[in-house]
Amino acid sequence: GLALITQNPYLAFARAAQFIEQRRNDVLALPVGVHASAQIDATAQIASSAAIAAGVVIGPNARIGSRVTIGANCVIGAGVRIGDDSILAPLVSVYSNVQIGERCRLQSQAVIGSDGFGYARTQLGWERIPQLGTVILEDDVHVGASSTIDRGALGPTHIQQGVIIDNQVQIAHNVIIGERTAIAGAAGIAGSSRIGADCTLAGASGVSGHLTLCDNVHIGMQAQVTNSITEPGEYASGTGLYSRRRWRRLVGQLRRLVK
Repeated sequence: GLALITQNPYLAFARAAQFIEQRRNDVLALPVGVHASAQIDATAQIASSAAIAAGVVIGPNARIGSRVTIGANCVIGAGVRIGDDSILAPLVSVYSNVQIGERCRLQSQAVIGSDGFGYARTQLGWERIPQLGTVILEDDVHVGASSTIDRGALGPTHIQQGVIIDNQVQIAHNVIIGERTAIAGAAGIAGSSRIGADCTLAGASGVSGHLTLCDNVHIGMQAQVTNSITEPGEYASGTGLYSRRRWRRLVGQLRRLVK
């Protein structure tokens, strides 16, 4: 039989899978053109090579690039820009004035440009602070299913080229994420934090607000980042899983150590 010899088997598998995917008829293999049930504002500009599925809504002054695929029931707000060859799976929501680059891929129920969590406290409760910024996704950004990227309060939330984001990730307002950084499922990044290039955030990790992580920082599963990181490397927190009785003993020992 035939053998494929490679120094990077995982990369070879990825490219073989891409080859197979191009030949299957999946939910994103849409015919070019606009479905009759789509609602397109008269001022929107859509490339003739784009594919727009049933139930899509596209708002005023939106611009949809060449060979873009927009799946069923997506909502594209006013002034949105979507670059060439990007793919939106069904049920993606893109709020007004968001910019999406070329070859981006957004999975179902991703929300891009929702309001950041901005409220001022009053004697009667909370008063909403309108979020006047936007979101910028540069080229080759992938966003997983049910992930949310909030718009900035004033300036943009900025996701730089080649960033990959897993499912159910929360990225708050005015966050900046550097090139090629990878963020795993259920991670959360609080407002105005800046993540460097080529970082990784493992599943369920969290970054507090207004922090900076330098390039090439790798955060372990469920780790909680509460201070800025200025040195590249691997970081972790938490005690892992133990029986309840042993865990209580470990916590007691830790408390005695830090006194």
